[in-house]
Amino acid sequence: MSKKCKMSLLMLAHCVTLVLQLSAEGQYEESTHIKLATTTSTENTGLLAVLLPVFKEKTNIQVDVIAVGTGKAIAHGENGDVDLILVHARSREDAFVEAGYGVNRRDVMHNDFVILGPVSDPAGIKGMTTAAEALAAVAAAKQDFLSRGDDSGTHTKERSLWKAAGMTPSGTWYKETGQGMGSVLTMTNEVQGYTITDRGTWLAMKEKLDLVILVEGDPVLFNPYGVIAVNPDLHSHVNYEGAMSFITFLTGPTGQAIIRDFKKNGEPLFYADALK
Repeated sequence: MSKKCKMSLLMLAHCVTLVLQLSAEGQYEESTHIKLATTTSTENTGLLAVLLPVFKEKTNIQVDVIAVGTGKAIAHGENGDVDLILVHARSREDAFVEAGYGVNRRDVMHNDFVILGPVSDPAGIKGMTTAAEALAAVAAAKQDFLSRGDDSGTHTKERSLWKAAGMTPSGTWYKETGQGMGSVLTMTNEVQGYTITDRGTWLAMKEKLDLVILVEGDPVLFNPYGVIAVNPDLHSHVNYEGAMSFITFLTGPTGQAIIRDFKKNGEPLFYADALK
């Protein structure tokens, strides 16, 4: 029997066991834990604080969260340190699955990236329709630009924009912070510089910031999120059943409704994608 067939049979057995458990019990008899590596945006926005208690009530599964950049979250998955990942860098997610580290990727939600800066906008980028053009203008003006610099999904998007602009940013104006999105927004506000952020984190924090959206709407700023279980064939110790239970919840009617209804001052932070 081929390795691929063996993997499929193992996953089928796991799923059958999970369905029987949940059908018979409605939830796990004893509290269990799963480990989720996810982006800082899902935590900074407060979305997880709403989703996870509902999941725990329904299944008796506690989700232990490691909130890091997408690159680090994927590394945790590759190493088998977690049971599943929830990230936002599609090309890297596909590579994770193709390399055999993850299985059963599902679309979850999306928002978009925006470029922020001070109201005075000394680089003159307000209203530009091309994100790469806007970053080039910031560089030409040598205005402070704060980068995540942490191999996150946001950092991955930023690097692709610099590449599209034909530039490798350098100089004292370009500051790699190595920090999560919330911290970068706070730091950008302090120096009244520019940065790129996902809209969800911006909406969650904008009342505390003296920054404005200057560039938005470029199709390349689309920001989808996907959830992926770590491959149990590669890491036999992972809680695959628990991971699939969370994926089923997150992409099912209850999870998608929570995502759809999660708003700040009437504005949605994410748009649910799993159920059309």
